[in-house]
Amino acid sequence: MVTSPHVLASQAGARVLAAGGTAIDAAIAMAAVLSVVYPHFCGLGGDAVWIIADSSGRRTCLMGIGAAASNYPDFADQPIPTRGPLAALTSACAVHSWGTALDYSAEHWGGSGQLPDLMADAIGLAENGFALSPSQAFWLNFRASDYANWPGFAAIFAPDGRIPRAGERFAQPQLAATLRELARDGIAGFYEGPLAARIAAGLAEAGSPLTATDLAATRTQIAAPISLNYRGFELLAPPPPTQGVTTLAILGVLERFNLSEMQLGSAAHYHLLVEAVKQAFLDRQGIADPDFVAQPVDHWLSGGTLADKAAAIDPDRALDWPEPYQSADTVYFGATDAQGGSVSVLQSTYFDWGSGVVAGDTGIIWQNRGAAFSTLAGHPNEIVPGKRPFYTLNPGIALKDNQPALLYGTQGADGQPQTLSVVLSGLIDFHLDPAQALALPRFLLGKTFSDASDNLKLEETVGAAVTADLARRAHRLSPLPALSPLAGQAGVIAINEYGLLGAHDPRGDGTAIGL
Repeated sequence: MVTSPHVLASQAGARVLAAGGTAIDAAIAMAAVLSVVYPHFCGLGGDAVWIIADSSGRRTCLMGIGAAASNYPDFADQPIPTRGPLAALTSACAVHSWGTALDYSAEHWGGSGQLPDLMADAIGLAENGFALSPSQAFWLNFRASDYANWPGFAAIFAPDGRIPRAGERFAQPQLAATLRELARDGIAGFYEGPLAARIAAGLAEAGSPLTATDLAATRTQIAAPISLNYRGFELLAPPPPTQGVTTLAILGVLERFNLSEMQLGSAAHYHLLVEAVKQAFLDRQGIADPDFVAQPVDHWLSGGTLADKAAAIDPDRALDWPEPYQSADTVYFGATDAQGGSVSVLQSTYFDWGSGVVAGDTGIIWQNRGAAFSTLAGHPNEIVPGKRPFYTLNPGIALKDNQPALLYGTQGADGQPQTLSVVLSGLIDFHLDPAQALALPRFLLGKTFSDASDNLKLEETVGAAVTADLARRAHRLSPLPALSPLAGQAGVIAINEYGLLGAHDPRGDGTAIGL
């Protein structure tokens, strides 16, 4: 089974599985297609984080996270720009992670997938075009007043000065040529060689501090997942600099409560989820690149720490929450094969449309992940050459009896742990199937695109009675429309002795396909 936020990506992954490919092969095919059909959320100029597990007990993380440029301007304690050339100051590691994953598949799963075959669908869609998704149309219109200042952007995504409508044919010939070159020359060509030289030249012309040397130094790190036991499941998450530890801490707090005694979707249920998120977020400012800053993961996830956080929750009153919300966009996709190999992946250019900078004539939009760094001296996430920024991507796999049982992840930056608290609570505590869990109303803490207040944003499908009860508990509330695009796009595959169930979020354009 595969799941992804776009039907064309899911179809590409399903074809790979049907031909005998591994889950990793299928994931690479989906990753490549999503780089074409979901360019507002991910692409070759971004990063990717993978969790891989299989029925033999192996588990690993591929941390495809680009590092800060070796040279960049002195920001003089001013925030790093979120758009434009100076936001394009971290290398892009998604493509490198594809190669690392392909090597893992060959070594551990006997995979024989070849890059030209796995990228064929993506190349065809970029060259011949596809029906523009409602999601891409939405985010083009949302940024219509901004992208005129983004180098090279409008010529590709709003040709002839007009935003294409959902359903119109949309092609990307420059990106098609880049994908074809990548398939022919291999992953290394993205980082060294003629393609890399064109990428570096395009970025330099736009004003990015990244150089060919920075591209050549880009590497995927292989790391052990961190984990937490939750009601009989072992939840796997990527380690720092990702916020995987935050997601695990939320569930660790929730385990101190008996959610099964609560009514699903009640005010008590949502109050507990929101307050558990707040408690876990209190430690999040310390998350940083462990190669530069020691990370006390064991302390953050210790029984004593989690018990103290659970005890700090008042069942009748909300903790005041002034923390800002960081918004960003990404794609989640997952796959599991007939041999039990399973992958859970998030791929991203950080904000919708990343930095907005297109790297020359390559058709590649570069990420703005460097904007996640701090410019304050001594801050754990202070920008340093070669350092990886604090990272929101945290896909997950839950094991049952050491076997993959749940694959899950979501788009949404700071909203990712919040959405996962709702989805995992629904799946594990209330025994919902993936489609039911993904349809549950969601919440967001802090400022968003649509609401600059510090209020708790809550999808209106929770109902008036729940809203009133949460207000009584001192939550400051703002409504979100039902199935709001701001509430993330998540995906789930559930694996048990009866077979597979999968779904992708009703807030997006995706689907799960089983074989």
